Amino acid sequence: QLQASGGGLVQAGNSLSLSCKASGRTFSNYSMGWFRRAPGKEREFVAAIRWRGVSKDYAEDVKGRFTISRDNAKNTLYLRMDSLKPEDTAVYYCAVASRPYVHSGSRTSSFYDYWGQGTLVTVSS
Repeated sequence: QLQASGGGLVQAGNSLSLSCKASGRTFSNYSMGWFRRAPGKEREFVAAIRWRGVSKDYAEDVKGRFTISRDNAKNTLYLRMDSLKPEDTAVYYCAVASRPYVHSGSRTSSFYDYWGQGTLVTVSS
């Protein structure tokens, strides 16, 4: 089970940090990712991190502003979001890969089979 939290209302230019706590099993051997769905749009890739946290991937429009990280000892995934823009407004979802020790394909939804419930981030202008 994945429990995402940390969403809220924030002004443009400010920061927000999301967390995703995994329970029921360990995911330390699995890549994890963040996706988001803006109103009226398809779900899109935001960031992904390899199981040991060394390799990270970002969507172009968040690169340099967002930072994905994980603490395997706490079974928790994080997303630090800086310099937020109104277009970052969306429901953010965390996800765990369907297979261990695989990272290729982590930008696609089908790579993941465990999803959190989502947390809403609203950025006002």
